[in-house]
Amino acid sequence: MAKCEGCRDGFAFDHAISMAFQPITHIRTGRVFAHEALVRGVGGESAGAILARVDDSNLYAFDQRCRVTAIDLANRLGLAADGAYLSINFMPNAVYEPRACIRLTLATAAQTGFPLNRLIFEFTEAERIDTDHLLNILHTYREMGFKTAIDDFGAGYSGLGLLAKFQPDIVKLDMELIRGIDRDGVKRRIVSSLLKMLKDLGVEVVCEGVETDAELATLRELGATLVQGYAIARPAFERLAKPDLALAD
Repeated sequence: MAKCEGCRDGFAFDHAISMAFQPITHIRTGRVFAHEALVRGVGGESAGAILARVDDSNLYAFDQRCRVTAIDLANRLGLAADGAYLSINFMPNAVYEPRACIRLTLATAAQTGFPLNRLIFEFTEAERIDTDHLLNILHTYREMGFKTAIDDFGAGYSGLGLLAKFQPDIVKLDMELIRGIDRDGVKRRIVSSLLKMLKDLGVEVVCEGVETDAELATLRELGATLVQGYAIARPAFERLAKPDLALAD
């Protein structure tokens, strides 16, 4: 298959990349639940600068390179030593066939010794994708023992329709629902309802994009469990950031 040949080792994407890591943290204890790997240039260049180099000809290879780089660097940093997960973003449209496209990921984890049961694969619902194809990926990843997450929930195409068909392990609420929640009664009601609904479905919720202490305090009052954002820790280039939860109980 041409797609498999083009991304077998990820080197068809011929631009060097690295990763920054941002923690997802328990709101009351400050314990790190996971670190999300965020693509960067080797000199710390932004994700936008790297993504600008991605097109249809190297999309599959880019997705593979990101997975390999994230796992290799996370292992060297000892990310899983304290039980934290590594959360890797993936592009559903860059997964040709889930079991075939996961082989390099499995090989990298085996080679580095990174535990497979510490991997989360998250995708954004902001990308228009074929639902049947996505569900095939998610079911396959679950069968293989990985956790799955929907990123930017509430901002994209699939939303509740997808949630009715598949309940991932984790849902990350879009930052626009979190931004200014301390001053917006409508957002508080929406987030409160989502937290209750997703808890009933057995889904963990991450409130992302938390930028102020006031937002953090409001989320704690609403019963949020996991948070991510600048108010806790900024992404750290090629290292693991320590969360700062000054308002934690």
